[in-house]
Amino acid sequence: MGLFDRLFGKKKDTKEQIEEQEIAQVLEETSADESKEVVETAAVEPQADEVVESEATPDAEAVSQSEEASQLDETKEVAEADFSGVMADYYAKKKAAKEALDRGETVEFEAVETKQEDVKEEPAEPVSAPVETEEEKYNRSLKKTRTGFSARLNAFLANFRRVDEDFFEELEEMLILSDVGVNVATQLTEDLRYEAKLENAKKADGLKRVIIEKLVEIYEKDGVFNEQINFQDGLTVMLFVGVNGVGKTTSIGKLAYKYKNEGKKVMLVAADTFRAGAVAQLAEWGRRVDVPVVTGPEKADPASVVFDGMERAVAENVDVLLIDTAGRLQNKDNLMAELEKIGRIIKRVVPDAPHETLLALDASTGQNALSQAKEFSKITPLTGLILTKIDGTAKGGVVLAIRQELDIPVKFIGFGEKIDDIGEFDSEDFIRGLLEGII
Repeated sequence: MGLFDRLFGKKKDTKEQIEEQEIAQVLEETSADESKEVVETAAVEPQADEVVESEATPDAEAVSQSEEASQLDETKEVAEADFSGVMADYYAKKKAAKEALDRGETVEFEAVETKQEDVKEEPAEPVSAPVETEEEKYNRSLKKTRTGFSARLNAFLANFRRVDEDFFEELEEMLILSDVGVNVATQLTEDLRYEAKLENAKKADGLKRVIIEKLVEIYEKDGVFNEQINFQDGLTVMLFVGVNGVGKTTSIGKLAYKYKNEGKKVMLVAADTFRAGAVAQLAEWGRRVDVPVVTGPEKADPASVVFDGMERAVAENVDVLLIDTAGRLQNKDNLMAELEKIGRIIKRVVPDAPHETLLALDASTGQNALSQAKEFSKITPLTGLILTKIDGTAKGGVVLAIRQELDIPVKFIGFGEKIDDIGEFDSEDFIRGLLEGII
């Protein structure tokens, strides 16, 4: 079963959708005509059975109505008597209470029957925020992307009554504005142009589901997503790269919190010694989540700090070692040389490490994030991506572009600012959160 079928049900081709719409329209018109005919017939030709019955049983009907009226009168009398008794008792108590007060006596008088001891106040319990599931986090964080794309698509389809060349040109432009990428938009438009011609589609709205199907197919690609984290039986080494300001160090801190809560022994390495405040930022994360951070002297050689961290992690039987690196040096060649040197140092201690080399990308930058992924993939081999700040942008569609243009899987996604707002990426949850509600 394909990704679209698992998320939204069995696919329907364009011809099948159009046929269903035509059948529904015919059924609706037929139903309306039949209803009109029945109403007219009933008004003009009363049934003989109904006439005979009404003439044959006037006395029985009258008797039945009389009995019902009698029962209602009796019920009313009983209710009025009960009410009168209650009110008489109330006023008697009130009068007695007033006389007692006039005599200077203390009086307890209940105006209602409910007694105070019957109403018990439970102590207020502390209200804790409900724990979000991963699916709920995807829905929340992708809300801006989903509503933005949905609004654009619905407005676009409302403006076109027929499928022609103008329709496809405008569709391609709309998709590019939705940050799915130029290549994705071009491929999708060409696929739709072929489908429309093949099925002789005439109406724009009839292609809505097909558009979503094609987007899912583009993401599904070969059906191999490679999203699993390459955890090891012993030490797992994760190397983090990315330009300054994308949320790389914050993502490391959140992952440290996540893995520690899962019972793993975690350690951080502050190898971004070139950026002012980077070491202090990671050290603060270590303090917050209570995990050790390996640091070096100011302006220390990053590779030497990494070597110290690797040896300490092995000696202390650490499960997960998270290494922060510089996002940008003076130029691309310097950055490449630095990352290669760090890689050699890691392998000197653990030959098959790093097990993950993860590039952090800011989703709110849209196509610029795609450009960064292309550039970093030339500098160092990447095993995966971390998509940050997805909750504050309408540009989550860039994941489709990354999937289509680069053979690099998204492995982590940042849902927001809370310490637990990070999770392992799940294709089905992401696509459902991105497109559900549009169809």
